[in-house]
Amino acid sequence: MADQQQISVSPVNDKAALKAFVEIAYELNASDPAWVPPLRAEVYEMFNPAKNPFYGHATVQPMIARRGGKVVGRISAHIDHLALTQPASQGMGPGTGNFGMFEAADEDVARALLAAAEAWLRDQGMTRALGPLSLSIWDEPGLLTFGHDRPPIIMMGHHNAAYQGWIERAGYAPVKKLLSYELPIVEGFSPLVQRIVAAGRKNDRIRLRKVDKSRFDEDAAIILSILNDAWGQNWGFVPITDAEVAYIGKKLRPLVREDLIMIAEYDGRPVAFLMTLPDINTVIAPLKGSLFPFGWARVLWWLRKCRSPSVRVPLMGVVSDLQNSRMAAQLAFMLIETIRVEAVKHYGTVRGEIGWVLEDNQGMNAIADAIESKVNREYLIYEKTL
Repeated sequence: MADQQQISVSPVNDKAALKAFVEIAYELNASDPAWVPPLRAEVYEMFNPAKNPFYGHATVQPMIARRGGKVVGRISAHIDHLALTQPASQGMGPGTGNFGMFEAADEDVARALLAAAEAWLRDQGMTRALGPLSLSIWDEPGLLTFGHDRPPIIMMGHHNAAYQGWIERAGYAPVKKLLSYELPIVEGFSPLVQRIVAAGRKNDRIRLRKVDKSRFDEDAAIILSILNDAWGQNWGFVPITDAEVAYIGKKLRPLVREDLIMIAEYDGRPVAFLMTLPDINTVIAPLKGSLFPFGWARVLWWLRKCRSPSVRVPLMGVVSDLQNSRMAAQLAFMLIETIRVEAVKHYGTVRGEIGWVLEDNQGMNAIADAIESKVNREYLIYEKTL
């Protein structure tokens, strides 16, 4: 074990402590070549109640650990009050609090941080800790347990491989596995998938359309409406609020390429969507978390040119009344194939990632298998009774 100096964990309640909370991640992960340093401004905004709409339905307490006066780790304990209203059978529900933003110098620090988060959750009346979620289920859920050898793609987490053992030895048990799939996309898909797509394109009742950046707020609302309906029965589901829709739309707008996000309509009704994002991680990785002095120019140039060898599908959905039908699979394949062609043609893309996907989501996993994608990352979400 590490040195035996006493470890203290304290709440983040001022600017100096918040700075320490943010900076310790850069210190602890500096030697990991696969870690992509997030932009500091994004991390600070995440913990700004005036800017992050998650605080509109959540209580959040970030904490830092010190040993001998030196900051050696961090964690957030938080309660999503919308999650408390969900059925317990779907993974959240009454009494479930969360932890996230977990970073620790060693196992002693990890135990102290987890114990402090658990104590805070108990004091708030929680009976179960579920995590890591940083911060929402919609942000970066789960602990990376497979795929540490490569940098993460946009909006996917990356963690020290040792964390798995530390968390499990602290009494946490895996409750759900999340998968990320990758596939080469230049050559196209199997003849079977192509036949399904071709048949759909002959159906006059089906129309695929690109999102329109000139009315992106309206299209974002359509997408999030489909998402809330499509994912409503999924494990871990928490509805996205109108404020979060507006916030997400504003944050993603610079990354939006109209031909990489599409909505499917059936008889004029929006029934499915697929969102694809270019991988900005390749641009921000060398910036070490700062846009200054010259990082901003690099990001702006990339956003203007947007050549992206990799893209990620973070979200897709089909309305609930069409799920488990042939139409659902057909719409999914049509959206995937249409966007695949656009990505290769216009952005120089050679590979795609789809994720995260619940391990027991049979429909999505079947689609991933049909397009011959392979699991390249796995994440675990843990639980512990308090």
